[in-house]
Amino acid sequence: MNGSVLRLSRLNTGLDKALYAMGIYALPAVLLVVSLFALLSWSNQYGSTGARSLAFQVVEAPPDNPDLSPQEALALLKSAPPPVVLQDTRLSEAAFWLLVPLRDQRVDAATDSVEFASRHATDLRCWNAATLQPLGNASRMASEGHLSPAKAGFALQLDAAGKPPALLCEGHFVGPARITVLQWPTEALTNSGFEFHRNAGLLDGGLIVLALFVLTTALVNRSGMYVLFAVWLLVNLRMGALSAGWDAQWLGRTVPTEWMPRMRLFTMSLYYTLTATLFRELFREDLAKVGYAPLLRIIMWPAPPLLVMSAFLPYGTVLPYIWAATGVGTCIAVFLLGQILVRTRSRVAMWYSASLAVTLAASLYEVVSAAVGMRGLIGAVNSVTAALSSSLLASLAIAEQMRQEHNQRLEAQAQLEHTFEAMPIGLFTLDLQGRFTSANPALRTMLATDVLAPGREAWDRYFHEGAWLQLLQLLQNQENVSLELRGRKPEGGGAHKRFLVKAARARDKVEGSLQDVTDSSRATEELQFMANNDALTKVLNRRGIERELERALAGMDSGHPLALAYLDLDRFKLINDLFGHNAGDEVLQQVCARVGNMLSGSMALGRMGGDEFLILMPDTRMPLAAVICQGIVSAIGGTPYRVGDKAFHVRGSIGLIEVSPGTRFKDAVSTADRACREAKTRHNEGLVVYEKNAQAFHDHHAEMQLVERLSGGRATEGLFLQMQPIMSLSAPHASLNFEVLLRMRDADGKLVPTDRVISAGENSGRMGVIDRWVLSAALTWLNTHLTRLRNTRFVCMNLSGASLNDEKFMNDVYTLLAQNIHVASFLCFEITESVALHDLDNTRRFIDKVRSYGAKVALDDFGAGYTSFSYLKELPADLLKIDGSFIVNMNKHPANVAIVEAIVNLGRNLGMRTVAEWAEDLATVRTLVEIGVDYVQGYAIARPQSAERLLAASSSASFIEDAELARYTASLERTDDAVLQVDLFEQNRTRRLH
Repeated sequence: MNGSVLRLSRLNTGLDKALYAMGIYALPAVLLVVSLFALLSWSNQYGSTGARSLAFQVVEAPPDNPDLSPQEALALLKSAPPPVVLQDTRLSEAAFWLLVPLRDQRVDAATDSVEFASRHATDLRCWNAATLQPLGNASRMASEGHLSPAKAGFALQLDAAGKPPALLCEGHFVGPARITVLQWPTEALTNSGFEFHRNAGLLDGGLIVLALFVLTTALVNRSGMYVLFAVWLLVNLRMGALSAGWDAQWLGRTVPTEWMPRMRLFTMSLYYTLTATLFRELFREDLAKVGYAPLLRIIMWPAPPLLVMSAFLPYGTVLPYIWAATGVGTCIAVFLLGQILVRTRSRVAMWYSASLAVTLAASLYEVVSAAVGMRGLIGAVNSVTAALSSSLLASLAIAEQMRQEHNQRLEAQAQLEHTFEAMPIGLFTLDLQGRFTSANPALRTMLATDVLAPGREAWDRYFHEGAWLQLLQLLQNQENVSLELRGRKPEGGGAHKRFLVKAARARDKVEGSLQDVTDSSRATEELQFMANNDALTKVLNRRGIERELERALAGMDSGHPLALAYLDLDRFKLINDLFGHNAGDEVLQQVCARVGNMLSGSMALGRMGGDEFLILMPDTRMPLAAVICQGIVSAIGGTPYRVGDKAFHVRGSIGLIEVSPGTRFKDAVSTADRACREAKTRHNEGLVVYEKNAQAFHDHHAEMQLVERLSGGRATEGLFLQMQPIMSLSAPHASLNFEVLLRMRDADGKLVPTDRVISAGENSGRMGVIDRWVLSAALTWLNTHLTRLRNTRFVCMNLSGASLNDEKFMNDVYTLLAQNIHVASFLCFEITESVALHDLDNTRRFIDKVRSYGAKVALDDFGAGYTSFSYLKELPADLLKIDGSFIVNMNKHPANVAIVEAIVNLGRNLGMRTVAEWAEDLATVRTLVEIGVDYVQGYAIARPQSAERLLAASSSASFIEDAELARYTASLERTDDAVLQVDLFEQNRTRRLH
């Protein structure tokens, strides 16, 4: 029984192998032999022999008379050159007239037809040359009479045409047409037509099926190069059809005649573009090895211009460029392929070279055959064979590349498998449920040999509880993670191991590595403890407490309080001086022990040096922190310290501060130290508390730092400009005026309050340096962007009182204005009322001087002083900026409205414009319009903007965000010229933009 089963199994195996061998070896060989025998021995089903070239006279319609009548053409042909059997149009699109004598060439009208074989012919008309009777006309879309489309050209049946002795025909051609006239037996011409269309179908079907196969392969392999190759095959199909004259159809549908010239140009340009792109993609790596990168660029760059030219320029203009680009590109491609073959011995290059050689040989063969008149050797089969052969050879090149890539993947896979098994680091793969699906020997040695066994493959079985969720959450936020995990305690006892895990998501799996870092982790912990802790007291050292404080500062927010205490032992130095450092060291250890007993949770104690300590109390509110500190003071000084037979009393002072979010480390420690020093001097309970409301000290400290910075060589470091738009209330969308505002960032990139910058500048005596920088930066910016500020009429700029009283600064202002005279007329210097009235003569001189350069002057914060109206007539200002205190909520205070209206009327009577600052809502803007204010500035229009945003706007009204205010400002636009002349500089200045 067992023997029978074995024999039957062997027979089945043998049958399978025999059928397989027959399918992949025998049958392909038989089909190949039969096909070759059929091509060489059997007769053609569509025999089409018997064509004979007819001689004809030809003349091109003259440019001065393009529309010849048949009589005129016949007369012109009598003086034409001798008859020819072929004529090139040389890209001419004028009409060509042909005189074809039939009787002299022994044409049998009863059995013969005449074919006008030119694939570039667009239409044809014929007459009986003897009687000038029309015989018919035909185009690619329709025909009349006895003419009809035939293959790539047109045909005329002589018997049906009345047996004319000669033909007079007019034809139009597009492209490099070659005119020939062939005599055919009617039946042979019919068979030739059948063969023509059969070959067209063969080319269409063969290349479309091949293209679909390649496209399917591309979709399966997700390869863009195969998609490119599939598209190239289809364009190659169109090129073959163009060569054989079949491009008048596509998928069995007739292409409109008017589309043909443009489609042919696009086909040739696309063929060049796709061939160049395919060449680059196919040999990208090989080309990198052989070099000659500039030559490849020469092939690629003509492609875009050819595509554009094919879309817009005439056929005759574009075709020579395509020929030139193709010739140069082919030579370069042949050279590069030769280099690749010589240097890399690439079989891909071999097959692709064969494909290119077939295409070139076929094209050269057609040209040479046509030149020597061997028309019988030229036919559709040649074009079909060339197109199919070149496409198949290119397919072999692609297939060879696929084979190489496949072999490379197999080699890489084998190497990976070997590496996976031999790697001394544990490698693993997990599913998304945290179960091992693969593990190399090194990992099984670290964890367990049966880690892949059912029931023992869970990740959490080998690591601390929640380790899998921790790893999965990290992988959801980042692609690659690295973390250290603690292993579970071994079943036989022993210490916990520690592992370094590196993992990454790979679709629906997690892949990574595992290293046993138990020894190195312990060593690192010891080194870290030594680096961050004080060797004597074992509490954190200066570096350690600083890191803890910086970490707390970086992670704190307004909802989590942070208290910081600075502890200093009073007169501790006496212990060291009187009893030695050993006694002092013992006392310090006992002090740290007492303080440590008072702390809990995440609180930390650090030794800053000597007898000074820092106490960090995260998540501790100030009342509790104060109680703890008071307890520490009591614990330190309440009980004597015993060292041997000696007892010491030690007191301590503590400065406690409440740290605000955003406080810098240096500021926090400095403030706590200051509070501690204050506690030492008060001689009270030894504790001073600074809560958040002690902001004055922080501000003072920050200002002192800024003063120090401005006093050095970095006075202008961190300064930058912003612009706040100023909108015209008569023509909101007609101008883009603005005020230049000073801003500053500190070393951390944070904005420094402008008031603090100005105060620090005045205190350091460096305000002139800052104002000089603002003026210089503004002028430079105006020079750079002048052409983009077409709607800008004036730019306001503040000057401080300290600068106006600085003679050197004033001279620098005049020098800058003289050097930038072409933009000086844009500037409007703002002087505050109090500064202007401080030295009236000096202010008047300044105003007169800057106005001589074309600049203007505005009185800022006007109305705030009690002497404004009395001295206004003494100051020839151009603009009044009404103090914002009158503008904010002005509708709630009728007196403010009256004051503003009085200022507007006064300014108008003195020839000054008015600007209202601090406008914050639509109601305020409406009131300002009603009382006649010229300009408005404030958050209702726009907050200060960056220079880039300002350059992108067309007017000050462009920044309005409130929809209702935007509609209202649109209603303010007027068209009369008088209203449009509202801009401050429009009256005396003609702008010149370059």
